[in-house]
Amino acid sequence: MILCFEALEEKLLSGQRLSREDGLWLWQQAPLLELGRLAQQVRLRLNPAIAPRPKAVGDTAVSSRLGGRDVAPRGMDLAVPQAHPVELSIDDCRFSIERPSSNRQSKIDNRKFQGVGVLVPQAHPVGLHPEPVVTFVVDSNPNYTNVCITDCVFCAFYRKPGAADSYTLTIEQVMEKIQRSVERGATTVLLQGGHNPSLSLDYYTRLVRETRRRFPQVTPHFFTASEITMMAQVSGLSIREVLQRLKDAGQFTLPGGGAEILSDRIRRRLATKKGPAEAWLSVHREAHKLGFKSTATMMFGHIEQDEDILEHLDHIRTLQDETGGFTAFIPWSFKPGNTPLEKAIKVHAGPTQYLRMIAFSRLYLDNVRHIQASWFSEGKKTGQIALHFGADDFGGTLFEENVHAAADFINKTTIDEVVTLIQESGFPAAQRTTLYEILRKW
Repeated sequence: MILCFEALEEKLLSGQRLSREDGLWLWQQAPLLELGRLAQQVRLRLNPAIAPRPKAVGDTAVSSRLGGRDVAPRGMDLAVPQAHPVELSIDDCRFSIERPSSNRQSKIDNRKFQGVGVLVPQAHPVGLHPEPVVTFVVDSNPNYTNVCITDCVFCAFYRKPGAADSYTLTIEQVMEKIQRSVERGATTVLLQGGHNPSLSLDYYTRLVRETRRRFPQVTPHFFTASEITMMAQVSGLSIREVLQRLKDAGQFTLPGGGAEILSDRIRRRLATKKGPAEAWLSVHREAHKLGFKSTATMMFGHIEQDEDILEHLDHIRTLQDETGGFTAFIPWSFKPGNTPLEKAIKVHAGPTQYLRMIAFSRLYLDNVRHIQASWFSEGKKTGQIALHFGADDFGGTLFEENVHAAADFINKTTIDEVVTLIQESGFPAAQRTTLYEILRKW
């Protein structure tokens, strides 16, 4: 079978699922701006309007499963609004992003990305909200320990047990960090740390209980899959039993960190002690079965090959078909500063590769509702442009962040700036909860 962009575009817009072969062709061959236009069209079918907030966090209306092939409504007519240009730039590359004023599909040479390009990304579904929003969450990302025995070669944050600059916070010290975030308006706290074998399961459940007791308005979005695995190893309990203890303490969501690339070949080289891809997948599978919602992530731009990216997305898509528990997919590029990989990675993933990843993941992950653009990891201008390549969410405010900072990558913002960045990109802004319940609109 000979593949071409037009055939795959027709397949996607008719509601069919991309095959692995289709995906590899799109990832490797599709013109970037055409990929972005198509991804944005699919994004607008999935997220055309602001959903009303349910009465309680965790309402099944918010977290209902999106079945694989039925996410994008089939046969939906598309109406086209008047042109509304938005000027954005990445360094010396400038884009006039313009909503189309006719049904003519733009044929754009990918080489224009090198200089001046015109992107025609947005066609809105008839009868649905004509101006889809971009959401964000007010959050913080503190750490409770940097002690870790896993020795990931991509990490600049961790310290071995006994190191002079290692630390482990008390419960009260963590609560003080959360208090400072709450005072700035945080509704989610993404708490993570190293794999510290000296910490008991009671330490983790107390963190959850105290957060729920002191800050009932905050969602404890705590602990990655590999941290859950460490809890199980130290306590002697199963993954399911650990998750049940956390749930009993008041936790209902998990962050998706630690996935890196879900390819055993890559994981053996990056993080041998974290185990194969199934180690990450099994934690999220069990969490979903217990009613947790979680995110899926990817760290790319290091030693992976194209086939590894497809394998990663296949794992996410397959598990989502099985459980429906992922709320969003969040890719980011590897930051090599101060890591053992710093000298080995000569070419870093830049804005072009990131935008391709955003657009491609929107097309391939047909059963994951939200794709997150990262102002934080990729830069604010790149994050803005990603909103025209299929992303519908702008991530969090991240009042505190230490892992990227350890790699000499620091980027900060405020609520007001996030709203402005979204609006400058041509979208209304809305603050959400961890489960995408809308709290406030601008």
